Amino acid sequence: MKKNYPVCVVRAVLMQYFMVSMVTSSSNLTDQMSLLDFRKLITVDPGNILANNWTTRTSFCTWIGVTCSLRRERVTALSLYNMSLQGTISPSIGNLSFLVSLDLNKNNFHGNLPYELGYLQRLKVLDLQVNQLEGSIPHTLFQCRALQQLLLSQNRFTGDIPKQLGEQLPELQLLSLSYNAFTGSIPREIGNLTKLKEILLGRNNLTGNIPPSIGNISTIEIFSCVENDIQGDIPVELGNLLRLTELNFDYNNLTGVIPEMIFNISSLKYIAFTENRLSGTIPLTTGLLLPNLKGLFLAANRLSGDIPISISNASNLLELELSQNFFSGTIPNNLGNLRQLQFLNLQNNLLSNDPSKVELDFLTPLSECRSLQFLILGDNRLNGILPSSVANLSSSIEMFNIDNAQIKGKIPLGIGNLSDMITLLLGNNELSGTIPSTIGQLTKLQRLYLPNTGLQDAIPNELCNLNRLGELHIGEGNISGPIPDCIGNLSLLRAISLQSNKLTSTIPSSFWSLAGLVSVNLSHNSLANDLSAQVGNLKVIEGIDLSWNQMTGNISSTIGDLKSLRSLYLSHNSFQGPIPKSFENLISLETMDVSSNALSGTIPSYFQNLSQLTTFNVSFNRLQGEIPSRGLFATLTSQSVMGNEGLCGSSKLQVPPCATTTAHKSQVKLLVLKIVLPTIASAILVVAFLLWWIRYRMNRKEINVPFDVQPMKGHRMITYQELVQATNNFSEANLLGKGSFSSVYKGLLSDATVGAVKVLNLQHEGAVKSFDVECQVISSIRHRNLIKVISTCSNLDFRALILQYMPKGSLEDWLYSHNDCLDLLQRVSAVLDVAMALDYLHNYYSEPVVHCDLKPSNILFDEDMVAHVGDFGIAKILAENKYATQTKTLGTIGYIAPEYGSEGRVSTSSDVYSYGIVLMETFTRKRPTDDMFTEDWSLRQWLNTSNSDQLMEVIDTKLLNNEDKWTTEKQHGLLSIIGLAFECTRDLPGERINMNEVVVRLVKIKDEILLN
Repeated sequence: MKKNYPVCVVRAVLMQYFMVSMVTSSSNLTDQMSLLDFRKLITVDPGNILANNWTTRTSFCTWIGVTCSLRRERVTALSLYNMSLQGTISPSIGNLSFLVSLDLNKNNFHGNLPYELGYLQRLKVLDLQVNQLEGSIPHTLFQCRALQQLLLSQNRFTGDIPKQLGEQLPELQLLSLSYNAFTGSIPREIGNLTKLKEILLGRNNLTGNIPPSIGNISTIEIFSCVENDIQGDIPVELGNLLRLTELNFDYNNLTGVIPEMIFNISSLKYIAFTENRLSGTIPLTTGLLLPNLKGLFLAANRLSGDIPISISNASNLLELELSQNFFSGTIPNNLGNLRQLQFLNLQNNLLSNDPSKVELDFLTPLSECRSLQFLILGDNRLNGILPSSVANLSSSIEMFNIDNAQIKGKIPLGIGNLSDMITLLLGNNELSGTIPSTIGQLTKLQRLYLPNTGLQDAIPNELCNLNRLGELHIGEGNISGPIPDCIGNLSLLRAISLQSNKLTSTIPSSFWSLAGLVSVNLSHNSLANDLSAQVGNLKVIEGIDLSWNQMTGNISSTIGDLKSLRSLYLSHNSFQGPIPKSFENLISLETMDVSSNALSGTIPSYFQNLSQLTTFNVSFNRLQGEIPSRGLFATLTSQSVMGNEGLCGSSKLQVPPCATTTAHKSQVKLLVLKIVLPTIASAILVVAFLLWWIRYRMNRKEINVPFDVQPMKGHRMITYQELVQATNNFSEANLLGKGSFSSVYKGLLSDATVGAVKVLNLQHEGAVKSFDVECQVISSIRHRNLIKVISTCSNLDFRALILQYMPKGSLEDWLYSHNDCLDLLQRVSAVLDVAMALDYLHNYYSEPVVHCDLKPSNILFDEDMVAHVGDFGIAKILAENKYATQTKTLGTIGYIAPEYGSEGRVSTSSDVYSYGIVLMETFTRKRPTDDMFTEDWSLRQWLNTSNSDQLMEVIDTKLLNNEDKWTTEKQHGLLSIIGLAFECTRDLPGERINMNEVVVRLVKIKDEILLN
């Protein structure tokens, strides 16, 4: 039966329907207008996708990137991922009140985030990654309390990470703020985000500590804060993150030890603390509790001790990176248990071979790692022979690096089995025999490094089979014979260095067909042909060094075709004729050295116009005429043109002035007659002097240009004028200190490097010898705890060393400062740094080096308070198989060993004695020359009268007051150090401890102090 409703009811229902329709229509119109406003602020729309698609002719719910709800047709998601849009984000976005997800990832939006984003109460996902947005995070964003994913990485955001983030976003699960410019510390309030799974804060400018409150978030799976300046210790609370799969704090300033609890998190897949300042050891249980671990990255820290054998129990490990630490002991033999291992890097540690073994037996088990691609073991003390089992290593190995590791014996023939090899580095070892022809089987090889190895005989022709080779380095060895004629087969070669060998014959013509060469160094050989005109084929070449050979003929004019050439070294050959006119086309030329040849003609004036040219040397040739005066010639020194009798010009170049008037021919002839005979006589004397000088230098096995105007090998040239400008004309304001032979100035070099410029007092007897000794020693040594050399500057009346600047002063400054004080750990770290430097000089340099003058003023600190040993002015290089030598120079009173002062005999034991005195002074703050000490009463005797119970009475009072708590372990460590000092300062040299053992003992002492 039909039911009749009252008219008033029908009216009410109809009215309600129309009101809902009006509201719905109005809301939909708001969403449409908001999207159109958003489109208006897009200035670049590739392909006009939005311009053509977002139109009122169609429903906005069908527009590209727009998702609507089915019932209400309101915008719930806006996704414009990777559309290369450019513009700003419209404030109208805040009117999309039903928006749940906003994804503008991978576009070019710029400007600030609109504060209207805070109106989006339903928003769960905000993905604005990979744009150019800037400014700070607006505080209104934290009104979006439903937010689960906040992704702002790879933008230009600045300011602090707001603490409200942890207080007002309780649902947050993913936080990605990496690759921005955020500053300040990680707010501890983040510990309130109990649902957080990923924290990505890497590559910002964050400072401060890791807040322990992070350990409260049991849901965290990934925690990454790479490349910031996070400091302090790693909080043990991180060990509570039992769901953690990735922990990445690479490239920060974390200190202390790695909490053992972290190695107990069985869910971990990646642990990364590369390039921090962590110390201590890796727990012995590592690997036993990490069944899921795939990557362990601890490179560039200060970790020490053995590599635990238990690490082989991490059976899923793919990458093990422990390089640049202080790990000692042997490489575990069971690393072959890591069957899935792809990357193993133990480079630059203190690892050694089992002393009972001749061969490196640990390599044999690694043949079980069939997926191994990178095997990097260089810069250690392996001291053994490569076993023939190298042939059984994985054929998938792409890099094998065992450079500078005291490797002996021959290169195994089986090396040719490693068919996937791309990089092979065996340089700086003590190899014997020849380059095996089987290397020619490595057809994928791109980089071959065999410098300074001792390998002999000729380069095998089989090397020409390496048709993918890009870099070939076999310099500084005993390779003899010719360069193979087939060298032209290496069509992809980019760099070749065969310098300082015994190569003979000529450079094969096929060599000049290597059109892709960028760098060529064939210097210091006996190559004897003309320079082929085909050198002009090397169109992309940047550096050519053919110096110190026996090349003859004219310098090829085709060199002028090499528009990319930056450095040209042709000195110490027998080139003749003029400097080619085509050199005016060398627009990129920065350095040219053609000294010590037989070149004639004039110095072309076009060199004035080569704007990049800064180093120019034509000394000891037969050039004549006027020296140009503009361009680089305005700052040229006499050393660059000396030895050319026919040159004239400015008096500062120590050449005669050029004639300014034209004389009659008879007067000219008369003048010629007056100077011919004296000139010939002078030339004969000059030649005789040069022959004597060259023979003298060759006998000393030194290779230097007279009045050296080149930097030491591997260092850039620095001119006197640059040093004048860098030091403000050697002003007192820049003076860092004075010594008996020199003064040291702080200087800002032209490349923005801050250096310490050590200028010799040439008026002081012995200064030049001191300079030569220091150059001889520091030109080739390389160690993290030795002062690095930037360059030298030397001429007739000026000599200077440009050294690495040490901004934190010397150990002496710190010990006797009224305001500053080194704590116990800093002092132990400093003396350990010094011990490692001396250990290198005594035991791991090619020939033992004795410093001879070790004292606190010669121990300097860099910005990280790492100690460096400097001032080698009276150092001695001991000849092979000799353990002592006599010297007429003395070190500093109070630090010199008894046999040094009485007999003038120095040995490595002399340095050990000086080191022992430095140890005593460092922890007592008593100079050995203190007034309380006399001929019958010394620092050593004073300490020796104090027993262990009285130790704290002789220790530096500033050190005692600076420590918060003196534990038994700290006192025991101090007692051990003083005992070590006594072992260093025994009266008889043969009874003193070796620096190698000193390093081992100090590492243990430091670890004990750290662990307690």
